[in-house]
Amino acid sequence: MPRSIDLIRASKLPSNMMKFAAKGALQVPPDENIEILVYLAQHNRLFGDVARLTLASWDEKASLAAAADPKTSSEVLDYFISPENLRPKLLPALLENPSVSNGELAKFAISASQESIEAMLRSPRVRAAAGVLDALRSNPYLKASEMSALAELLGLDEAEPPSPVTGDAPQVEEAVVATSAEPVDQAAPAASHETTEVPEEAVSSYLAEHATAIAAEPEKPFQPVGGIVELPGGDYFPVSEIKEVTEVAGGAEKAAAESASGGAAAAARSKPVAVAKPQPARRDNAVQRINRLDVKGRIQLALKGNKEERSLLIRDGTKVVALAVLDAPKLTDGEVEKYALQKNVLEAVLRQIPLKRRFMKNYIVVRNLVSNPRTPLDLGLTLMKHLQPLDLKNVSGNKEISETVRKLALKMYKQKLDSAKK
Repeated sequence: MPRSIDLIRASKLPSNMMKFAAKGALQVPPDENIEILVYLAQHNRLFGDVARLTLASWDEKASLAAAADPKTSSEVLDYFISPENLRPKLLPALLENPSVSNGELAKFAISASQESIEAMLRSPRVRAAAGVLDALRSNPYLKASEMSALAELLGLDEAEPPSPVTGDAPQVEEAVVATSAEPVDQAAPAASHETTEVPEEAVSSYLAEHATAIAAEPEKPFQPVGGIVELPGGDYFPVSEIKEVTEVAGGAEKAAAESASGGAAAAARSKPVAVAKPQPARRDNAVQRINRLDVKGRIQLALKGNKEERSLLIRDGTKVVALAVLDAPKLTDGEVEKYALQKNVLEAVLRQIPLKRRFMKNYIVVRNLVSNPRTPLDLGLTLMKHLQPLDLKNVSGNKEISETVRKLALKMYKQKLDSAKK
């Protein structure tokens, strides 16, 4: 007799049984029940949401056994270790499970939270896996002490790896090649231009209005919805070669000795060293800048910052920060159109967009909100009446969104067609 999971994969299980399966109520072994739930969560649009909720509250003992068992399917293990599904108590077992590849661990390490970083540094397997440790060095949530521990495990000089928090180590090799500090000069005017146009009154007003929410969690770190792996750009975690500190010291001594015999030669040799000093600012990316800020600092950046910074802060897990982006004076309609379609923002962001009269005048924003699977059901149903017939038809066929929304869209589409014919 075939297993229930095989029947589900072949779409041979009756719909009433599928409902039981999504709630984990089938009379099958615990490991198969978990495998069924993971399959439904990832591949079934109708019962996927129910299966994800069931997995999130699944018996911890059974989940821990599955996470530690090397025989557990790779699909289940990959689901458990993904940032959006991870249950912290399962992480130690997942880290030691040989069926979880080092590649998956390295991918997880890049966006691991502070709690997960601590668990990884306690894991014997991770401490012995150079590739995973190297990926962990790129995590912007690392503390200085953790960076030192990683350098020691990898046998590196503490000054060698670029710190995602402080960025204090100079890039000497690149500085010698560089003829000017132009990259730094380009970044500074851009930041200045972005921050001078917004009046301080707007920032002060927002901070005063949300003072209670800010005071409740003033030091909460930046934790983007969906994790950092999804953030745009492949150069958010730059890794650059850096010369050994001993070489730098040797070069400095040589320049000092030659300065006694020839002033001109000494000046020429000392010029690259002067260029090296501002270099760390060049390595400081948007994620690292944001990660150093507290809640109040991120709110100010959301109101004053540039488009790239707003695109990151709109995903902030702290509600008061994400909503500040929608009050930014420089926010464009094009940006809001993208936010309205994003699945990796807080529900509060999607609810706030229609409350702004300026945004509601933009038809694309309204259409994107209705088409977004993350938009709350009541909001989607309310906005649907503003859609044109063709867009109603498209929404009715969008299987990513709620069946209730699809049915109402189809009904309204037919009604508008009938009224057009009369």
